[in-house]
Amino acid sequence: MSGQLLHNLLLFGRILRGLGLEVNPGRMVDVVQALEHVQLGRRSDFYHALRTLLAQRREHLPLFDQAFELFWVKPTAGAVVDMGALLRPRRTKPVFVPAPAAEPQPESNADEAPADPLAPPVVEVTQTFSTQELLRRKDFGDLSGAELEAIKHMMRALVWRIGQRRTRRRQPGGSAYYDLRRTLRTSLRHGGEVLRWAQRQPKYKPRPVVVIADISGSMERYTRLLLHFIYSLAEGLAQPVYSFVFSTRLTNITRQLRGREVDRALDEVGRSVPDWSGGTRIGEAVQTFNFEWGRRVLRRGAVVLFISDGWDRGDATLLKTEMARLQRNCHRLVWLNPLLGSPEYEPLTRGMQAALPHIDNFLPVHNLASLEQLAAQLERLDGARPARRQPALQPAL
Repeated sequence: MSGQLLHNLLLFGRILRGLGLEVNPGRMVDVVQALEHVQLGRRSDFYHALRTLLAQRREHLPLFDQAFELFWVKPTAGAVVDMGALLRPRRTKPVFVPAPAAEPQPESNADEAPADPLAPPVVEVTQTFSTQELLRRKDFGDLSGAELEAIKHMMRALVWRIGQRRTRRRQPGGSAYYDLRRTLRTSLRHGGEVLRWAQRQPKYKPRPVVVIADISGSMERYTRLLLHFIYSLAEGLAQPVYSFVFSTRLTNITRQLRGREVDRALDEVGRSVPDWSGGTRIGEAVQTFNFEWGRRVLRRGAVVLFISDGWDRGDATLLKTEMARLQRNCHRLVWLNPLLGSPEYEPLTRGMQAALPHIDNFLPVHNLASLEQLAAQLERLDGARPARRQPALQPAL
């Protein structure tokens, strides 16, 4: 896809978001990936691909059609395209109004008849909002001290399950395969006569999980709570979780997070990481992981969770090469970006531009609701590897 077309798609997404459509960076990434399978020369295919992914509600269809006609159709000579006529103010956040105070009840009069004990009770219902629900939606970087402790407690209650992988081994049971050896051994105990055919079924095991987290200065407001997330993930899964952090260099913190109380574990991590809140060199960190740790921890179909905001001071070409290598060696590569939760965020930094073509899932990780979304996504993982469109490696001359 040409750079000009990508630039126009981002502008078109801004216009749709201004019209009130639910357009976010994740859907724009889906559009870019879908257009790889569409003939761009056919206007109808291009239109229906954008309409399917960007207009999610019936009432949004007329707005999308108007914006598409004005933006993508070449205007006649002298015509003026007035996109501002379509735009309207964006939605504002809901304002919670406290319930009105109860009116004072008049004093009881002695002349009034006593209440009927057999009459049904009168229940007054006051609509309120849940503080816990507000915390689920609140950004990690905006939490107060008391809210931070509540989020940590809620995070420990999350249930993590990872989709399993099918191994080459088989186990007794099922009806998929006949077990000839076990059938023969059983028949010998009954005089050599086959009374029942033993059968086997495929054996499944959980996939290992690898977490690579950015702890540079740009991630400082999220780092501490994201380390709590890594700790709760490692404690909540039965399979091994290999944890790494990086700023200018890569550090393995798997041992520090294992078998300790959470605050002691995080203090141990802080003492073992020499470049906390430093600069960001994502490409060098991923290269170190690929060449020093990849063969050890990426076996058996590992799922990689890469946590970073994409701000990078290193070589973008190196980052692109190493992210492609990392994606090829794992079952699924999930990039978690805390900035993705903002509706105004667009992945325009050079680090994100280099990494996006080699990411299987691009998800936010800015509040507790986004972690619940991640848990649901990981639980739905199956044995099928995601479709990937990477350029073929060129032979060395």
